Amino acid sequence: MYGNLRRMAGVGSPGGSRDGRRRSAPAGAAPSRAVVGALALLLLAGCSDSDSDGSVPDRPGQRPKSVAPFWVNPDSKAARQVSAYGKDGKSGDARLVNKIATQPVAEWIGVDDPQGEARGFTEAAAKADREALLVLYNIPHRDCGSYSKGGAADGNAYRAWLDGVLKGIGNRATTVILEPDALPHIADKCTPQQFHEERYALLTEAVGKLKALPRTKVYLDAGNPHWIKDPGRMVEPLKRAGIDRADGFALNISNYQTTAENTKYGKKLSAMVDGKRFVIDTSRNGNGPAPGGDDPENWCNPPGRALGAAPTTKTNDPQIAAYLWIKRPGESDGTCKGGPKAGTWWPKYALGLAHSAK
Repeated sequence: MYGNLRRMAGVGSPGGSRDGRRRSAPAGAAPSRAVVGALALLLLAGCSDSDSDGSVPDRPGQRPKSVAPFWVNPDSKAARQVSAYGKDGKSGDARLVNKIATQPVAEWIGVDDPQGEARGFTEAAAKADREALLVLYNIPHRDCGSYSKGGAADGNAYRAWLDGVLKGIGNRATTVILEPDALPHIADKCTPQQFHEERYALLTEAVGKLKALPRTKVYLDAGNPHWIKDPGRMVEPLKRAGIDRADGFALNISNYQTTAENTKYGKKLSAMVDGKRFVIDTSRNGNGPAPGGDDPENWCNPPGRALGAAPTTKTNDPQIAAYLWIKRPGESDGTCKGGPKAGTWWPKYALGLAHSAK
């Protein structure tokens, strides 16, 4: 099994969301004491450095199911980096990256073998009595030709790819984050008008087919508070993409906005879409977004960022279904600020995120 997981673990996540490419994202309001306390407890529970004797951490196991029911990949890029640091005698670096390796992180399904990858991840999760967390990111005209450009060649190619994913998931427990950026890029007019109808049709079909599976949850991406600043602008795109049948929407994917701001935004948006619940990507928002407004790409590999709250369904808020690590911490946002290609594992950045985590 680990051989297959090693192959699949090479699939990378994309770069950061687009809010900073046209405007800088301010640091935002400070979270309340209650929020700070809750996040601190989550971080202590999920990101503690328990190897005080200098030993190298073992292969990661699963988090308590009652706290985080999602599967931890024991052969992730982070886990392999921990092993490599251990072999090199770098126990301190190994323990830092282990803060990432021990958490459930989303698996982004690639282009070439969607059925095999979806089956591999969901079967591994089922064997561990956990739920798979998958991201589908292959919509035509993806990312407006920027760092994570690509996607299926056309609608029919997307449907064929999706059918592979569906066969791979089957009846196994899975949470799907559906097409990051796809709807916010309609709202911000980045995706040309002539592609809107096809995109809505594909997303609506995808939601319907995924929800037809017996144990699959689906969340549509709704951007973040500093990209589409007025949540009302996301209402029509979400409704046209099938939010009524989805389990809810996702916020802050691949971005750094604070959990407090995402919570405030999410509750406003939820009230406009029949009370749908939402999930927040907390993978890299421990220090919030990069300060300053003079960098048009301050979303892209900003320095000084930190791991955020550990993944959990224990959010203490009935409207927030989970804090998730959707963007894979340690993978580059793109070829900016010295980073490699989007989705490529970047050990230096991973160490920085872990070192800065509170």
